[in-house]
Amino acid sequence: MHLKTLTVRGFKSFASATTFEFEPGVTAVVGPNGSGKSNVVDALAWVMGEQGAKTLRGGKMEDVIFAGTSGRPPLGRAHVSLTIDNADGQLPIDYAEVTISRTLFRAGGSEYAINGNSCRLLDIQELLSDSGLGREMHVIVGQGQLDRILHATAEDRRGFIEEAAGVLKHRRRKEKTLRKLQAMQGNLDRLEDLNSEVRRQLAPLGRQAKIARRAQTVQHDVRDAKSRLLADDLVTMNNRLAQDIDDESKVQAQQQEATDRLERVKRHIAELSAQIESVTPRLGQMQDTWVALSTQAERFRSLAALARERSKLLESNETHFDSSRDPERLESQAERLSEELEELEEAVEDRHEILAEAVEAKEHAEEESRAEQQRMAAMLRAAADRREGISRLASQVASARSRVDVTRAEIVRLQESVQSFDSDLELDQRSHDDVSADLETQLAGETDLNEAFEIADHEFSTLAQAQQADVQRERELSVRVSGLRSRLEALKLNTKPDDQSSKLLQSASTELLGRLGELMTVNPGYEQAVAAILRDNAEALVALDASSAARLLEQLQADEASAVFLHASGNADQPSTPSLHSAISARDVVGSEDKISALLDQLFAGHYVVEELSQAQAVVAEYPAAKVTTLEGTTFSDLRSSVGDAAGASLIAQQAMVEQTETELNECQRELSLVEERIAERSPQLSVAQQQRDDALSALTESDAAIDELSSYLARLGQKLRSAQADKLKLIERLEASNEKLEIEQESLEEITERMEMASTDQEEETIDDAARAALADAAAAARQQELEARLALRSSEERVSGLRSRIEGLRRTAVAERNHREVAARRAEQRKAQAANASRVEQAAERVLRFIEVSVSMAGQEREELASKKAELDQMLSNQRTEAEQLSAELARLADAVHRDEMARAELRLRIENLETKALEELGFTPDHLIANYGPDQLIPEAIDEDDKWGSLRQNVDEEGNPLGTKPFDRVEQEKRLKKAERDLSALGKVNPLALEEFAALEERHKFLSGQLEDLKKSRGDLEQIIADVDAHVERVFTEAYNDTAVQFKRIFDRLFPGGEGQLVLTDPEHMLTTGIEVEARPAGKKIKRLSLLSGGERSLTAVALLVAIFKARPSPFYVMDEVEAALDDMNLGRLITIFEELRESSQLIVITHQKKTMEVADALYGVTMRGDGVTTVISQKMERAGSQ
Repeated sequence: MHLKTLTVRGFKSFASATTFEFEPGVTAVVGPNGSGKSNVVDALAWVMGEQGAKTLRGGKMEDVIFAGTSGRPPLGRAHVSLTIDNADGQLPIDYAEVTISRTLFRAGGSEYAINGNSCRLLDIQELLSDSGLGREMHVIVGQGQLDRILHATAEDRRGFIEEAAGVLKHRRRKEKTLRKLQAMQGNLDRLEDLNSEVRRQLAPLGRQAKIARRAQTVQHDVRDAKSRLLADDLVTMNNRLAQDIDDESKVQAQQQEATDRLERVKRHIAELSAQIESVTPRLGQMQDTWVALSTQAERFRSLAALARERSKLLESNETHFDSSRDPERLESQAERLSEELEELEEAVEDRHEILAEAVEAKEHAEEESRAEQQRMAAMLRAAADRREGISRLASQVASARSRVDVTRAEIVRLQESVQSFDSDLELDQRSHDDVSADLETQLAGETDLNEAFEIADHEFSTLAQAQQADVQRERELSVRVSGLRSRLEALKLNTKPDDQSSKLLQSASTELLGRLGELMTVNPGYEQAVAAILRDNAEALVALDASSAARLLEQLQADEASAVFLHASGNADQPSTPSLHSAISARDVVGSEDKISALLDQLFAGHYVVEELSQAQAVVAEYPAAKVTTLEGTTFSDLRSSVGDAAGASLIAQQAMVEQTETELNECQRELSLVEERIAERSPQLSVAQQQRDDALSALTESDAAIDELSSYLARLGQKLRSAQADKLKLIERLEASNEKLEIEQESLEEITERMEMASTDQEEETIDDAARAALADAAAAARQQELEARLALRSSEERVSGLRSRIEGLRRTAVAERNHREVAARRAEQRKAQAANASRVEQAAERVLRFIEVSVSMAGQEREELASKKAELDQMLSNQRTEAEQLSAELARLADAVHRDEMARAELRLRIENLETKALEELGFTPDHLIANYGPDQLIPEAIDEDDKWGSLRQNVDEEGNPLGTKPFDRVEQEKRLKKAERDLSALGKVNPLALEEFAALEERHKFLSGQLEDLKKSRGDLEQIIADVDAHVERVFTEAYNDTAVQFKRIFDRLFPGGEGQLVLTDPEHMLTTGIEVEARPAGKKIKRLSLLSGGERSLTAVALLVAIFKARPSPFYVMDEVEAALDDMNLGRLITIFEELRESSQLIVITHQKKTMEVADALYGVTMRGDGVTTVISQKMERAGSQ
């Protein structure tokens, strides 16, 4: 057997699923400090059942779950599974591989499993202990384990050897068995006490049984006297019932006669109602016809008047047209202007040609004078100007300055207009922006108003729905309250006592407490059972005592009335009803005041209540003297069984129904009050919510209107801005044209001014051809002037053409619009004429129809009056018949009340007869016929028999027919005295336990049973003690052998690890091998000390290893796990320990956590454990054989 695989997930630093595959031999787990190597050892110990958090290097068991890192969240559970190769069958389970798993949840739950099947921790511990792997975990040597072994007590060291020897589980089981024996001793003591108590109760119960046997003879007289008195009551009641039935037929005949008369009257009423029903629709129809005709007449009058007024209005409306807007004249003007446009366009073409000629001439003249322009142009112009004269130049200068001034004035005017447009545009833009801002504000407010309206509407809807639901609930509750009140009145009427009883109860006599059913309370659900037990006693009156009852009876006899009285004092000597574990005492479900408690104890003595009939049968079978009643009212006893129907008619059941109805009525009234309060409280809230919703809707409507108005105004402002911007663009174009004209005029002015200044100088003329220069200058100036004038004329002509074209288009559009308008007006005039004619025809037709309708109105009014008169006559007849019907109904009600009272009296009489019959069945076990036939007043009564002679009735002399000799007739007074005497004799016997005989037999049987069980327990205890002794002997033998083997191995191992030293194991108490401890003595070579505490760290570790290896060799285990046990050893001692490891490898599997290279060298497989920055352990593996081959 060896460990095969270990799978770890969520355990400590192993966040992800990690699997270790182990093989026989030595497996070394290496890695840096803190990488999680020791967590492998903890995982092995944990999955094998370790429960100590400190052993697992934690503060609590939850610490073994992966707690998370900066890069990974914590996990919710830790899971470890260990697979063991069980091919050799060392584990007591029929599997070649055994997988043990353990799961711990962060919430605190844990799960264990063996081969996937859920199990307990104890199951895993028991499975491993059979192979030497116990709870002490000596095969797993973790960090600090060596120090724990060194500091362990002598008893703890004994535990290591016991675990290796496989006897630790026997010790645990022995301790558990001893604890159970201690608990058994307490039960045994209690059983002996119980047996003594039963033995003590046998003697008094035997005496009670003897008294019960004596009481049976006296009860015979009581039974016979009760039977005869009860038979007499039955015969009397039956005779009264027969007389009442004879009287019933007379009243029924009167009732039938009144019923026939009432039926005839009802038929007449039905006929009259049918006639009225036939007349009423006709009257209503005629009334509707009259109203409809009157309405139509009024409508046709209004129609005629309206048609007359409309005709006048249409005839007075005539269309007049403006002659100045004649489309023909407009088109004629457009044609004339078109001809002018053609002439202007031809002139424009001519202007273009003139301008082209002027430009060509100017370019030609400038080309001729360009040669002498730089030096001689001024002199030539001056000479020419002097020849022309300064006056001419001055006039040209004045003319040019005038043109410049005019142009400048035009520019100033245009600039002012542009500025004015800018100011207006700025104002309009500001207004536009303000209106836009107002619109945005209004739209934002619209959202708030929408939300406010939705909130108000939702609140109003919620309140309205709640109010509607409460109103509906109020109606339902009102109907329910009305029904419950009617039901309560009917129930109270049925439970109303007879007149004589009512008089007694209303007399407020201190001797009369009330009716029994009203003086006691019954637990819910037990009403039918209690009613079946009490029968007619529930309606009996309760007097203080027998003397009070006698006085009240005398009062009733004087009034020739009857009643049943019970005595509140009861029978003080009445025995208590014994408690039964399988049934409830009937007395326990009934409550009352103390003054009738004794009476109830007597009435319910010996009565029990169960749920089902099968339970009643079981109780009676066990206790024959018991009288058991089910919750449905079925009574079952040893002598008789009956199904009672008095529950529905008895006072208790009816009283319970009254109380239940009153409770329901109070609850409905309370709920109705709450609903009405909620409706009243919610009404003002609903009004306020409706007002808030209306206000919100009004505000929303006003906001919509304001938004529409602002939107329209904003659109008008936008159109105005666009028009103003278009006008401004036109002004800017004109301003640009004026600026260009000003530049041209200024250039001309500057040129003429320069010429005039040069003409005024006194420079000498050059000897040049003045005439030629003058001619060239004049030609150039004239050419430029002609070009300027041609340009101005061309622009003026173009502007006239554009204006004239616009005017022509406007005239034509106006003509078309005017023509369309006149066509529409003509059509409307024709329509008005036709409408006027139609209105006139409608007026005439309406007047004709009106005359017919007025005649129909008159006829309908006359017929309506006739039908109204007929209906009034029928109503009077119907009223008279209904009055007669009410009188007959009252007579029938009186007769019905009489019949009802008689029926109630007969029902009460029948109920009393039934109660008597039920009483005969329950108390005597006789049917009514049998009771009357054998114990009736016509039957003779035999002479009395000696009470002490129980066989006297058999020895009594009889005649030929079997009737006893020496009989006498029935005398009620004598029989009542006989009954009282028998009851006194029965009372003289004292308290009689009716179940004493059965209880005595049952208690005697129980005493025998308990005695036998007590002997069996004592024998079983002796057997367990003998088994414990055998287990102790086995444990002592096995431990002694294991200890001796371990001591021998320890000495050998110690000699090898400490050459020249001495080491041995010593028992602390050799005389008692079951409790002795084990001490370790170690003396290295060259030292005289033997105490472990005085050794060096390496020596102490090596000594602990020697002890463990000795245990391993003495009782080998399938595997061993060691966590850095060689960390404190030098190379020499390490080599010795490795030699021992190699020896252990031959028989066991070793898993070693190490940092030593020598240990790694002897390993068959290496597992490398590391931890990166994420705080999660990762593992790599390598088989040493593969490494050697590579």
